[in-house]
Amino acid sequence: MVNYETLTLQLKALTDGIPYETANLANAAALLWEHLPDINWAGFYKMTDGKLVLGPFQGKTACIVIPVGKGVCGTAVAQDKTQLVCDVHEFPGHIACDCASNSEIVVPIHVNGEIWGVLDIDSPFVGRFSETDQEGLEMFVKVLEQIL
Repeated sequence: MVNYETLTLQLKALTDGIPYETANLANAAALLWEHLPDINWAGFYKMTDGKLVLGPFQGKTACIVIPVGKGVCGTAVAQDKTQLVCDVHEFPGHIACDCASNSEIVVPIHVNGEIWGVLDIDSPFVGRFSETDQEGLEMFVKVLEQIL
């Protein structure tokens, strides 16, 4: 079981006083990669020119551009709501960047009241993510929102 409070404290310690967006996001992705079991991708997409563009991540190569409203990430932005998807193959319009992914969680990130982008985490296991994961990752994102 992941201790999200400890993970969030680690993120705060890693990013405290560091003004470099890419470095902070790279370390955040690495932290999730190291501490979340049974995942195959963890990273960020940033809103750029009205679409989501790939940012720092850990895992296999990924889709570079995702339109708002498309796939799990684009839906999270369009609805401005965390998407907890038990089985991505049942999600209408799912974008299969990695055919090994079977479940996904996407958390919107806000800066100055606007959607900055998303945290995206995939797993090869159906049903990998729970409401506890959602609450913990939303807490993790709150730290990111303060530093971005």
